[in-house]
Amino acid sequence: MPRGGGVTGLLLVAALAAGCGADGQTPPGAAEAPGPSGGAPDSPYPTAPTPSAPPTSTSAPAEPGAGAEDLAKQAEGLAERGRIAPRRGNVLGSDISWPQCPVGLGIPEKRALGMPGPLPAAQYVVVGLTNGPGFTPNPCLADQVALVRGADMLISAYSVASYPDADQLAEHGDDGPYDGSSPASALRNTGYQQALYNVASMEAAGLETPFVWIDVEPVPDFEWSSDLAANAEVVRGVARGYTEAGYGIGVYSTPALWDGVVGDLELGLPEWRAAGQTSAQEALDRCGEDWVIQGGDAVMGQWVEADRDQNLTCDGVAADLDLYFHRY
Repeated sequence: MPRGGGVTGLLLVAALAAGCGADGQTPPGAAEAPGPSGGAPDSPYPTAPTPSAPPTSTSAPAEPGAGAEDLAKQAEGLAERGRIAPRRGNVLGSDISWPQCPVGLGIPEKRALGMPGPLPAAQYVVVGLTNGPGFTPNPCLADQVALVRGADMLISAYSVASYPDADQLAEHGDDGPYDGSSPASALRNTGYQQALYNVASMEAAGLETPFVWIDVEPVPDFEWSSDLAANAEVVRGVARGYTEAGYGIGVYSTPALWDGVVGDLELGLPEWRAAGQTSAQEALDRCGEDWVIQGGDAVMGQWVEADRDQNLTCDGVAADLDLYFHRY
């Protein structure tokens, strides 16, 4: 999965900066920066909004004596605020989460490692919302959001989907858009609540994004069930939760990992494709048709190098970054 607070913001900055040294180079083919679950039971199926960010002003007072031309320039400038400038080529970015938090934070099974953060050349960061499985928050999410915002990088989010334990299923099985009367609908409701839990975490941390990636893969210590159809119901619920909350969604995985968790489930969503401990070129190769996960278009390829999760946008995506990222 993407392996990517806590004690203090300064500690996080130090932890992230520790990995940013002389190796902070743009990988070949990358665009130049512009001047940034225990275990689950087998089949049969077992087992409030937070305040929004303050509104920003949509108008600005004209300077004294401003003429029509000056007013037009001011309006033009306001219209550009928050927009993402067009990029070209394969744009370099990174992803971070609980492993990059200060050492020792997090749940016992997923203690933070203080791992290095994005390279200086990264133009965007996808921030993880969970501390491993669902219903566990990234312990330094707010600090990581502040770091990305302060560095003027684009931001997006991802969350790990996981199979609910018996307590989670009992709590959430009847709570959602499905009637909860069947094992399948109870699993969907629980997945739906995983998504809403993460939406609340984003709002509390000030993380704004038009898009959330759903990470589907084995979760060590929090295993999926052996019933692929049951697992797929959870993922369907997660997807609906984000969609009804107003977010675009895509999936992060590999064909083998996806098939091993949810079988032949096809959602046709945009895809963020992992290549593992390989290279930038291999990450770009994953954009090809041989690596389709669930019938969607490739958006990014990810590889791991020097203890960092790095990403490159696939060909043709650079012009549409505003679909996936937010600019503060």
